[in-house]
Amino acid sequence: MRNLFTSFAKDESGATAIEYGLIAALLSVAIIAAITSVKDELNTTYSNVGAALKAGNA
Repeated sequence: MRNLFTSFAKDESGATAIEYGLIAALLSVAIIAAITSVKDELNTTYSNVGAALKAGNA
């Protein structure tokens, strides 16, 4: 029984999975922040492109 607890305490595979999860979460937050910061500029650009396409078809 003591060997089981010792091997469990030395096992670091769970810590690695948690670290990868934290990295993925931080990247997600960074991507969301970047998209949010350029949202208005993208909306303006797409509106301008749409208006130009409509004017070209008329």
